[in-house]
Amino acid sequence: MRPFGIKGTMALAWPTRLLSPAVRSLLEPRRSIAVRGSDEPLPVVRIPRALQRRQQQRQSDRGSCPLPVLVRPGPLLVSARRPELNQPARLTLGRWECAPLASRGWKHRRSRQDHFSIERMQQEAPALANLSSRCSFVDLGLEPRVLLALQEAAPEVVRPTSVQSKTIPPLLRGRHILCAAETGSGKTLSYLLPLFQRLLSRPDLDSRSSAAPRGLVLVPSRELAQQVQAVAQSLGRYLGLQVIEIGGGLGMGKLKLQLSKLSSASADVLVATPGALWKALKSQLISLQHLSFIVLDEADTLLDESFLELVDYILGNSVIAESPAELEDPFNPKAQLVMVGATFPEGVNQLLSKVASPDCLTTITSSKLHCIMPHVRQTFMRLKGAEKVTELVQILKQHDKANKAKPSGTVLVFCNSSSTVNWLGYILDDHKIQHLRLQGQMPASMRAGIFQSFQDGSQDILVCTDIASRGLDSIHVGLVVNYDFPPTLQDYIHRAGRVGRVGSEMPGTIISFVTHPWDVSLVQKIELAARRRRSLPGLASSVKDPLPQQA
Repeated sequence: MRPFGIKGTMALAWPTRLLSPAVRSLLEPRRSIAVRGSDEPLPVVRIPRALQRRQQQRQSDRGSCPLPVLVRPGPLLVSARRPELNQPARLTLGRWECAPLASRGWKHRRSRQDHFSIERMQQEAPALANLSSRCSFVDLGLEPRVLLALQEAAPEVVRPTSVQSKTIPPLLRGRHILCAAETGSGKTLSYLLPLFQRLLSRPDLDSRSSAAPRGLVLVPSRELAQQVQAVAQSLGRYLGLQVIEIGGGLGMGKLKLQLSKLSSASADVLVATPGALWKALKSQLISLQHLSFIVLDEADTLLDESFLELVDYILGNSVIAESPAELEDPFNPKAQLVMVGATFPEGVNQLLSKVASPDCLTTITSSKLHCIMPHVRQTFMRLKGAEKVTELVQILKQHDKANKAKPSGTVLVFCNSSSTVNWLGYILDDHKIQHLRLQGQMPASMRAGIFQSFQDGSQDILVCTDIASRGLDSIHVGLVVNYDFPPTLQDYIHRAGRVGRVGSEMPGTIISFVTHPWDVSLVQKIELAARRRRSLPGLASSVKDPLPQQA
């Protein structure tokens, strides 16, 4: 009979022969521990430093950004594909509170097909919210004949928006105005009504030259010039005022023909783009010495580097009043300056100082300036570039089907380049989807009337570049699709402003395709601003000074 110790040793040693070398190496220390005494030191297992740092990072992430607490069902501010990233409407994140972003991992390729939406929080546009039903244009100081012209030209305009209530009184007092308000808040009427009243109160001097308008509205695009001219002429028709428009892309022959209408009709107001007006001034076809007012519509665009030199030259050929008292002399007219826009990014004050002294400007801002519009649903979809066409065609067909059952508005599809507009147009033609195209490289003869045809309802889909995103009124648009995500937050605000405007017939929706890593960076800023209910970063500037109290 063999000793017990030998039998135990063989019982331990025999099964290990059947195991792999790796497993035997793990078991070997345990055998040696069992044999050695209790006072001997235990073997040390060393963890790689990279693995230690990774584990520490995971623990710190769990501690600094906890999972959101599940709450009772209710309306959502942000709805995500993953329910744990939803945010209730009654919850607002603090400024320094860590936000569980739905777009947090979107720079990774595995995030494709993910999506989230910023939901609609109210039905009415912010410009109409919190207004008393007793507020009327009569209370703002407008004369009866101007009110009658407004009633005839725009009977649907019953009460002023908050921007109009703030802007019209100081304009009637002769103040220079910088108005920064969200898109679709009624800024055009806010400056046309008081300035037309000023023209009516001042005599038309017979001594002025043949092409010397009394009012000038400067806009960045031909389409916006046509729109402002249409609104101004509809008012001027009932006030005995003539409004003429000259746009870019005109040769000298057509430009002279347009300006001949200005002199023959004794036009009072000129609506122009910077390039066309600069060409007319250089050729001495027009004079700006008798202006009573100058309006820079979409001033943030006009003060950009692409237009700044032209605008400087135009303002240098006009006489701007230094104080309201200088506006009262009818025989030595000086111009009142008005600048309006939907975005005024940081650093814009340096550009404004070249136009007028900040001391003589009355600044008017809205509460939702540079903010995500709360009455428009905004959806963001993470896609591969090859998936965008299929997704767009599906969206357009679904919208067309819904439009047949119930009117759901027209569609704007934004691209970042003219070549993409043309290429996408060919794709939609192959799918038998009727549409219009609008991009900046089109000749002036082709561009003329395209947006007007879209507004009139001849086609329900317009594929365009950002040329259609600035200032153009689009109350019939129900859906905006960002086929290419806009390159800046400023461009996103302007594109989003094509829906949910004052007077819109339907609630607006925005769908954005997110493809590139730089697109994801902008989307994360938008989502974070929405969750915290704050303005978009990089756009907050000192134009948010409060309106001075007038005696």
